[in-house]
Amino acid sequence: VTMLKRLSATDVLVVITGLVAGVLGALLVKAGNPPNMGICVACFERDIAGALGLHRAAVVQYLRPEIIGFLLGSTIAALIFGEFKARSGSSPIVRFLIGIFVMIGALVFLGCPVRTVLRLAGGDLNAIPALLGIATGAFIGVWFLRRGFTLGRSYTAQPIVGWIMPGLMAGLLLLAVLKPAFVFASQKGPGAMHAAIAVSLGAGLIIGFLAQRSRMCFVGGIRDLFLIRDPHLFRGLVAAFVGALVTNLILGQFKLGFEGQPVAHTNHLWNYLGMVLVGLGPTLLGGCPLRQLVLSGEGNADAGMVVLGMIVGAAFAHNFGLASSPKGVTPGGMAATLIGLAVMLAIGCFMREE
Repeated sequence: VTMLKRLSATDVLVVITGLVAGVLGALLVKAGNPPNMGICVACFERDIAGALGLHRAAVVQYLRPEIIGFLLGSTIAALIFGEFKARSGSSPIVRFLIGIFVMIGALVFLGCPVRTVLRLAGGDLNAIPALLGIATGAFIGVWFLRRGFTLGRSYTAQPIVGWIMPGLMAGLLLLAVLKPAFVFASQKGPGAMHAAIAVSLGAGLIIGFLAQRSRMCFVGGIRDLFLIRDPHLFRGLVAAFVGALVTNLILGQFKLGFEGQPVAHTNHLWNYLGMVLVGLGPTLLGGCPLRQLVLSGEGNADAGMVVLGMIVGAAFAHNFGLASSPKGVTPGGMAATLIGLAVMLAIGCFMREE
């Protein structure tokens, strides 16, 4: 009770958002999404890239309504509360590049920060080195922030600029419903495992709406612990874990161990290094992959460039053999991760204001 009294209204909102995301993440698995992948921004954007033919990995092609819901849910919230504002101009090409490498790092591990938490909540202990990697990347990013790193300010743009990403997602939703012949859809594998469109979209809209209101960020929670010793956003991360863990235990979806986990591998070094990229990139960007979708929904075209960069990164990852699989990490994935780390460090070093 004393602890609850200390929490502000914004703290409570972050905790509620985390709980809802965790519970819905576990329920979406029960509804048909892949095990321990009720929600994964990276995996789902990868599936969208495949559905649009940007890569031809037949087992990961599907227009995931959750991604559409995250962005449009944010748009709805931003419009209701007067926070929709078209803006752009903060190093968009650099953000696009970082988005590419964040996706590559995520696909070396096989999960974004949200799925990392959900994998751990499902008993997958391979998520532990991944969480350590996110923390390491965030720590390095904070080091750069304290030394003047900046991507520059964004500027108010014409309203149409802010509507491009919501419009794109509305178009994808139309394709998901109509299912034209030119949209690819997996017949087997993770891409063929999905909840009904209405269920997926509804969950996405709820999470997107709440994430916009709470400013929820899975990497930002760790970043703020390092940067200003503020646990505000971190509480949401913990709440997501608790919500998913309890739901998984109730539904019988919890399986503890390293071996035999769904859509996972046990190479701890590359799980760690891949997610160093996923901790560092979003710290420099100012938000995790989920947060970038939410910002895009608010009219932030710079965040939209990150989203598009991640989709293109997914295409690169599968076209050039960089993505991992349950069989393990590929040599190309290892090389791309090291290249990505070098690029991120260079960006951190050279984009600074004295």
